[in-house]
Amino acid sequence: MGFFEKLFSGLTKSRKKMVELEALFQDYEPDDEDFYDELEELLVLSDVGGEAAEEVVRGMKRLTWDKRYRRGEEAREGLIGLLTDQLNVGESELKLNTKPSVILMVGVNGVGKTTTIGKLANQFKNEGKQVLLVAGDTFRAAAAEQLDIWAQRAGVDIVRHEEGSDPAAVVYDGLCAAKARGSDIVLIDTAGRLHNKANLMNELGKIRRIIDRELPEADVETLMVLDATTGQNGLLQAKQFLDTAGLTGIILTKLDGTAKGGIVFAIANELKLPVKYVGVGEGIDDLIPFNAENFVTALFK
Repeated sequence: MGFFEKLFSGLTKSRKKMVELEALFQDYEPDDEDFYDELEELLVLSDVGGEAAEEVVRGMKRLTWDKRYRRGEEAREGLIGLLTDQLNVGESELKLNTKPSVILMVGVNGVGKTTTIGKLANQFKNEGKQVLLVAGDTFRAAAAEQLDIWAQRAGVDIVRHEEGSDPAAVVYDGLCAAKARGSDIVLIDTAGRLHNKANLMNELGKIRRIIDRELPEADVETLMVLDATTGQNGLLQAKQFLDTAGLTGIILTKLDGTAKGGIVFAIANELKLPVKYVGVGEGIDDLIPFNAENFVTALFK
């Protein structure tokens, strides 16, 4: 199954929500304010978010005037274009041009962070990259063991310490190992930091300073893993991480288990962060690179 087919399949629940939008365009009248009110309401109910929904509706009104839309099909295509443009807030591809490059993974417990690291490691390994995992989550019981299982499954190296060790020390050892072994990519797991735990957020800042000190020229992607099923609550978490962690992008997991695919638009509008990957299943190959045009097309197909 190709990337688009996986995305299309994973968005089944979200796409059902869009059926109501399709019905709305069947009764499209360019000067009917009720149409725009209903459009905004449906977007909000799809978890697009209030601000993003308002912006889309304003854009639809401008397009209707500029393009002289008279048919629902024209307006529908205009909406697809607006939604696609809204998702283009940054580079969706990872910037990993140095050797080594670093991916620092953050996020609260339960979002699928460790599993996502394993899936990324598998992808990079299949691309011929030499990958090193660093078990920086020393707080959660058996976190390192779980990451070790993924390292074995993907066939990559791992650096880990005992549970309760200093996470920064683990990261330091991991970076030293990466330089000594000639690793291409270092994937660092971190504790499931709750956004109201100041000490844990400070620890994350410490880890980032070690990366900058030990690999000052390296490309570093700091990716936050969000669970799509949490909807707007996930946005609140991300806002807390944004300043502390210096996020460069989002990985959205469990998109196949929710009708809240619209959260992608809220992320782009409110955080101004690109979505880098989306998880559309439990399989090791079900983490796919994000593409705005493909995503919107899959929603409306």
